[in-house]
Amino acid sequence: MPGKSTGIGSGVFGKGTVAHIESGENYREHQSRQEASDDSDEEDREGTPPPRTLRDKPAKSDRAGPGKKGKGSGKKDRPRDGADQEDRKQEPDGIDKRIQKASKKYQRGLAAAAATGGKDKEAAEVRSKKEQSKVAHDRRRREEAAVDAARSEMLLGETAGYLEAEGLERTYNITQKQLAENLDISSASKIMDLKLNEFGPYALDYTRNGRHLLIGGRKGHLATMDWRRGKLQCEIHVRETVRDVSWLHNESLFAVAQKKFAYIYDHTGAEVHCLRKHTEPTRLGFLAHHFLLASAGLGGALVYQDVTEGKVAGEHRPGFGPCNVLEVNPYNAVVHLGHGNGTVTLWSPRHEQPLARMLCHRGPVQALAIDRSGTYMASSGLDGRLKIWDIRTFKSLHEYATTRPAQSIDISHRGLLAAAHGPHVTVWKDALAAPVHQPYMRHLVPGSSASGLRFVPFDDVLGFAHSKGISSIVVPGSGEPNFDAYAANPYQTTKQRQEHEVKMLLDKLPAETIQLDPDFIGRLDPRTQAERARDQVDVSRSEYAQNKAAGKYLDNEVKNKTKGRNSTAKRYARKRQTNIMDLKKLRDLENMERELQQQEAKKRKIPEEERGALGKFFKEKRQLDR
Repeated sequence: MPGKSTGIGSGVFGKGTVAHIESGENYREHQSRQEASDDSDEEDREGTPPPRTLRDKPAKSDRAGPGKKGKGSGKKDRPRDGADQEDRKQEPDGIDKRIQKASKKYQRGLAAAAATGGKDKEAAEVRSKKEQSKVAHDRRRREEAAVDAARSEMLLGETAGYLEAEGLERTYNITQKQLAENLDISSASKIMDLKLNEFGPYALDYTRNGRHLLIGGRKGHLATMDWRRGKLQCEIHVRETVRDVSWLHNESLFAVAQKKFAYIYDHTGAEVHCLRKHTEPTRLGFLAHHFLLASAGLGGALVYQDVTEGKVAGEHRPGFGPCNVLEVNPYNAVVHLGHGNGTVTLWSPRHEQPLARMLCHRGPVQALAIDRSGTYMASSGLDGRLKIWDIRTFKSLHEYATTRPAQSIDISHRGLLAAAHGPHVTVWKDALAAPVHQPYMRHLVPGSSASGLRFVPFDDVLGFAHSKGISSIVVPGSGEPNFDAYAANPYQTTKQRQEHEVKMLLDKLPAETIQLDPDFIGRLDPRTQAERARDQVDVSRSEYAQNKAAGKYLDNEVKNKTKGRNSTAKRYARKRQTNIMDLKKLRDLENMERELQQQEAKKRKIPEEERGALGKFFKEKRQLDR
């Protein structure tokens, strides 16, 4: 009504404003003024970037524009001290300090030495400025990668939970039935038993993300499934002996060690390849970063097959008879073989001899397992011992005793050790670095014998195969709670799987990079070319002296030629001697070269005027003068 004022509170025209509307004209004027003020505020907001954190958000006095009066705007602006400004810029807050502290454990090589107070000798020993800039650039990249890893660690807030007993209780007395009663529905459904009595005993394998399961029966039964959803993907019967199964880079392909050869099948169960180089295979292993399929067979041969090109990358014969134990080190991709004489050999596809040889047991080796960091190795033998080894020093740390020789062992992402011996499955916690006196969990499958077990990646589940089928139990704290979606994503879609497969093919490593120390790639040799050549000559001379002293060469002494019959043996000895460089021959060559230089120096130097077409007249004049 005209002439009557109406009061409207905050939230209509602006926060904290009160408008008094007396007529339609006043309302339109007020609305136009309010729109103009809103446009000016938007322009101010567009000119200033949004604050990243609450620390960067301006104070209320700073938010007031030049035409507005904020709190403290009447005071004169006093210049800040230079030291105060520098402290505000340089002083890190609590989050930055945590990131700097956490990044130290991700630093490798010289960056770690510099962080702990050491000197960076890599840049100092390089003389070229261009190479020094490259070294400095690489060092900055390593430092940035360590900081990024520390920042990402702050987002990984999940922690692993373990079973804890109270009073006189023991965790190994807790059964799976008691766990299922206290677990949620999704976790309790992971405790399962598949009864397959006809085609056992079975072998099993999980994909890298722990989502898909592959099983193979000794009598030819093969099946793949998404075990989390309980969805069967394919099921076939090859009507032939199946000794081992293995996934390849993802769930689209898998390999089977059959009676005569190794075969590769796709996700529908169709046969893709027959690998005839792998004769009578007993164990299979896949090197994911190199796309190499390794197999050990009854003939005792270790064969590497490149599944992308179809070529044989390497073939070795250790010479210890049939091999039934093969394990791939996830840290450096070195293959560990267990033999019947109790030794374990370490192999690379490009080396004819083993990288290392260890005597682990007094009887045949039954099973091997290596932790994710590549530091510890667990081995079991027919002597009834389960030993823990430090691969860095090749020394035994401690050992455990089992009621029967362990047929299969495995180490989880969190360092839990599991062993299958007879119908029993035993799990130890923190059993690698230090010995423990009692197990963490136990499980019994009555009336059966376990043939293989595997921890499910990124999940607290242990799956094992036996003569009656497949079973899985819940082992709290065994799986890694935080996963890297770029490396292995348990929840990846079909599109993500395809993109990840292409990325793995682009990042494929050659077989030559497989070494005991995978960090050797990228190191710089600070020696100059002359120093390297000199060292190479010294090494060759020392090797020749050692071989000569051992009597490896024929006719080591260089004898003067004398008259006599020219026999076949002497001709053969002279031929052998022509390709051998001993110290006396090197000395003679040096003397000959010195004499040639002296002869060149004694020659008369021809002046410049005697050269050319008239040089012969100068020569005739010299002869007449004589």
